[in-house]
Amino acid sequence: MTYNETLDYLFNSLPMYHRIGQAAYKADIANTVSLMQHLGHPEHRFRSIHVAGTNGKGSVSHLLASILMQAGYKVGLYTSPHLVDFRERIRINGAMIPQEEVTRFVELHKDYMQSLQLSFFEMTVGLAFDYFAAQQVDIAVVEVGMGGRLDSTNVITPLLSIITNIGFDHTQFLGDTLPKIAAEKAGIIKPHVPVVIGETHPETRPVFEQKAAEMQSPIYFADQHYRIMELPHPSALANPDLRFTVQSTTTFIPPDMEFSSPLSGSYQLHNLATLFQSLQLLPTVGLTVTAQHMQRGIARVVADTGLHGRWEQLDSHPLTICETAHNADGIKAMLHKLSSLPYRRLHLVYGCVNDKDYIKILHMLPSERTIYYYTQPSVPRGLPVAILADAAKTCGMAGDAFPTVGEAICAARAAADPVGDLVLVTGSIFLVADAVEYYSRSTRKPLNP
Repeated sequence: MTYNETLDYLFNSLPMYHRIGQAAYKADIANTVSLMQHLGHPEHRFRSIHVAGTNGKGSVSHLLASILMQAGYKVGLYTSPHLVDFRERIRINGAMIPQEEVTRFVELHKDYMQSLQLSFFEMTVGLAFDYFAAQQVDIAVVEVGMGGRLDSTNVITPLLSIITNIGFDHTQFLGDTLPKIAAEKAGIIKPHVPVVIGETHPETRPVFEQKAAEMQSPIYFADQHYRIMELPHPSALANPDLRFTVQSTTTFIPPDMEFSSPLSGSYQLHNLATLFQSLQLLPTVGLTVTAQHMQRGIARVVADTGLHGRWEQLDSHPLTICETAHNADGIKAMLHKLSSLPYRRLHLVYGCVNDKDYIKILHMLPSERTIYYYTQPSVPRGLPVAILADAAKTCGMAGDAFPTVGEAICAARAAADPVGDLVLVTGSIFLVADAVEYYSRSTRKPLNP
């Protein structure tokens, strides 16, 4: 098989949640357990850190990986979904898994995968863990796909478990209350393995504390010990980097030490508190990083790990930003960041997938000084733009409809004032994926690899 033939098999033969939705979801990990046995239990042959949460788990995973790389470790990173290239999901020290490794794995195990009727995600987890074990990584940072308890990644026993926060997303699978969702995500807590909870919430805290007590696992609530203090920047639009200091109840980080992060959304303040609480625990599990490693790793997270879509600048004149906010909590945090920017008019390119509460989100979006460009992600789950545009009109937020993300971006940029206006592309990870791909394939300045 060629690499393109391999991708065709993966995308079109295996059930793929991010493309078709609920039909690809499996409410157990029995297949993954069987696959691990078939592969000789690669999940036991590397150390790992497991990261779950409704929002922020991708950012925290990439930040951890970058810092550990700066500390000299050989770091595996497993995340999902990918934006442009399937191989984004599996990296070692920032480099994507080689094409020949993907093809070799599929050719070797294709018959077994078909006999077990594996999903795309189950196969990808097997590929990642097999690759990390074969390459003898020092540590792998593994992001949960959905939930935790029944996620395919939950076959690992990590050195540290992290749960960034709890919000309403994937409620058809994880439950319709915060405690139910928290219980699913608490499923990654393993016996005697310390766990970091990013945000304290009165409805979810008892769930985590009870699970940690059952597992005899030390538990740490990051927001009880860390506070990230954003430093003012002379021009928020000219330089989107987030500058900050760290306040904590420990002497772990010098209080006057300044950090800079290219992940500049205001919600990153919560992610960074989670990150620093996790970093504080690394020595207790056999990993050593210094404050200087943290400083460099945070500053280099995009360059080191190829992370895209977190309040990322795609272009300038007019300033064009993409943001992967895709649920109510993510949109709320994005709007908080937006409120700090001195734009004249906002040109908002919006689209989503069909299992999101888009009516609720439409009511959250701004109306003043805002022009809308509705579109749809290029995945089967994408909500048809005609339905979205009609719903928006009903909500009093009429805008033009465009069949592709690229066309919507072109229209928004053509209408925007090059100096004073802001173009924002948001609503779905897959919408941002289309935007990133559009820019990477155009004649514009290429994005970071």
